This record gives sequence, C-alpha cells and structure tokens, in this order.
Amino acid sequence: MSENCTHDCSTCSANCSSRAQAQDLHEKPNPNTHLKKMIGVVSGKGGVGKSLVTSMLAVLMNRQGYTTAILDADMTGPSIPRAFGLHEQAVGDETGLLPVVTKTGVKVMSLNLLLENETDPVVWRGPVIAGAVKQFWTDVNWGDVDFMFVDMPPGTGDVPLTVFQSLPVDGIVVVATPQELVGMIVEKAVVMADMMNVPVIALVENMASFRCPDCGKEHRIFGESHADEIAKKHGIAPVCRLPINPKLAASVDAGAIELMEETGLDRLADKLAEMLR
Repeated sequence: MSENCTHDCSTCSANCSSRAQAQDLHEKPNPNTHLKKMIGVVSGKGGVGKSLVTSMLAVLMNRQGYTTAILDADMTGPSIPRAFGLHEQAVGDETGLLPVVTKTGVKVMSLNLLLENETDPVVWRGPVIAGAVKQFWTDVNWGDVDFMFVDMPPGTGDVPLTVFQSLPVDGIVVVATPQELVGMIVEKAVVMADMMNVPVIALVENMASFRCPDCGKEHRIFGESHADEIAKKHGIAPVCRLPINPKLAASVDAGAIELMEETGLDRLADKLAEMLR
C-alpha cells in the first residue's frame, strides 16, 4: 500500500496494489450532451459496408422515434456525410461544436464537415487521429441523444482502442462479408471487444447474396456464409444479412440513405429498441 494512500480508492491518486477498483478512463462529454446508449460499428477490414450499416441503423432508429446521432471516427476515410448528402461545414457557438443535422433529424459529426474542401486528404499520425476522436465526444454539443452510433475505422488499431477506452460504448455491431478470410479477420474484432469487456450486440453479414432481377434466383456471389459459425462460437445474436442491392447503393451515392427501404436490419433495430425499454 502506498504511503500516500487515502484509503478511498474513488479519490486517491496513488497507484498501489490494493486499489479496490479500476480507474475510469472514459472522457467526459460536453456538458450539454446527454446520451442514453452508444453503439460502435466495427469491422476487421475495410470495404465491407461498415459505414453503410452505421447510416442505416441511425435511420432505422430515427424512424422509430428515437433521437439518433453518428460520430464518424473513421477520420482518414469519412463517408457518412456523403450517404446523407451533407456538404456544409459544421459550426460552433459558446457551448461547443455543433453537429450537422440531416433532413430527417440525424445528428452527424465527421471530419469531412470541418474541412475546407471535402476531398482534402487527412495526413495525420495515429495519436493525432485518436485525439480528434476524443474531441468529437468532449467538444461537440450533441444535446439529447437516445442512440449514438460510432463509425470506426477497420481493424484493431489506435482508433478502435481509443473508442473502447475513452468513450462509453454500450455494445458493438460487427460487420462482415461472406468470404472465409474476412470471417477470420472479423473474429479478431470480436475478440478485441471481449478483451475490452464490451458486448457484441449483433453480427451483420453484408453482400450476403444477390437476387437476379430476371429469374428471381438467389446467388451467393462471395461464397457460402460463415456468419452463423462465428456467431455461435461467440454467443452472438442476432445475425442479420444484407443482400447486394443496387438500389441501396444508388441511394447512398445520391446522398439519400434516409429514403432506403431495406429491411435486413429490422431485427437488430428491434433489439436496440429493447435496450431503452
């Protein structure tokens, strides 16, 4: 026991072996932010549709009457503003930086909303990027939010670790594609969540199949699914599947994700709603 110990671990700064509880490393939010649930959306590698799933979940929960927000933590590849057709720059006032609000009321903060030109590259090292992610939580006045979805960059590097350690993440959604190699990489993301004591709420298999518009036959272009095997191994439910949908892709390219009609995530939306009941 340290000679400076106050015998009250909630206030003592001494780092001794008898500390009764782990230190809370979570950053404090902007004083005007009142959040109920934070959900991280992760993937083991890029190009699997993580930002698409993030956007769809925010839209679906918004349609159910919840106040939703997206914290775009993918600093070097931000794509959330494009999905919602957002091109204006975010502004601030005496309360902090203000998120940009979409047509249906989804609050969004992304680095692309702070750049003079949205095509400018972000050439930052890891610690700077991690610091910016924290600032999106501490300096942005999010107001009252029921569900905040954090769109993370792929992998298990600096930013996902920063989010897990610094933000109050209540659970994560893992996004994958059917290829076996991707499934293996996705398991790394699942194991990382276990290490951080963050529950995995659901597994989403994107590009699971394609239905021919002429004959109606379903084709598994990227091979047979391994999602159920991974989910069973780690006790994850539900498993949601999104097909290859040209109309959905077109709505994203047009900045009209809020008009999408895809139902593949409805089970997950229902499970999220149960978290506030």
